[in-house]
Amino acid sequence: MNVIIIEDEKPSARYLKRMLEKENVTVHQMLHSVGEAIAWFQNNPHPDLIFLDIQLSDGLSFEIFDVIQIKSAIIFTTAFDEYALQAFKLNSIDYLLKPIDQDDLHTAVTKYKTFQPTSQNVQFDFEDIKKLLVNPVAQEYKKRFTTKIGQHIKMIAVDDIECFYSENKGTYAHTTEGRDYLLETTLEQLESELSPEFFFRISRKFYVNINSIKDIISYTNSRLQLKMNSYKDQEVIVARERVKDFKLWLE
Repeated sequence: MNVIIIEDEKPSARYLKRMLEKENVTVHQMLHSVGEAIAWFQNNPHPDLIFLDIQLSDGLSFEIFDVIQIKSAIIFTTAFDEYALQAFKLNSIDYLLKPIDQDDLHTAVTKYKTFQPTSQNVQFDFEDIKKLLVNPVAQEYKKRFTTKIGQHIKMIAVDDIECFYSENKGTYAHTTEGRDYLLETTLEQLESELSPEFFFRISRKFYVNINSIKDIISYTNSRLQLKMNSYKDQEVIVARERVKDFKLWLE
């Protein structure tokens, strides 16, 4: 299997390469920009499979295929929100939401090996995806969550939630009052329920509310540490592969 990675963040590309090696997949090339990818495709045979980041340093990766007729299967790697993911499903073997999970990567690679697409049956409609990214469909986000306390059901307004976190296979909401409530959901399900204007998933363990961040501090291994208004139970760390998107989210 001939595999390449197109990802503008070199540490993220190397991290994905190491993850793929655990799946016995060898990466033959890593490309980091639209221009570099176009030049490479013009002078090399097309790979069987591309792991493709959406946003590259010099533009959207779809610009590559304005110049090059794609002949490879694609697994998208993206930090975009849930509204666009349906289009990714229709136009690729699979998608991987950053930060990439090893189990999700294993499932995507297995799906590719099972499907084994050829240049004759790989068809893409990148225009549909670009339209969604530029003009996303209106989406309603959750305004409140409920949790059971004894015989009672408590309603928690989303605006009153400082962060969501996972612990011991449970998902909790920490409120601005300093209380923690166990919810019947997962962080993955929250991805389509929380407004990306106010909430951001900084790691596999945490979602944070932008209005509850008190301080941002440089941390080891190119990561960031967040100080929240009231949550102090454990360190709140922005994963290294999420730092760039987190900084863009803050702007």
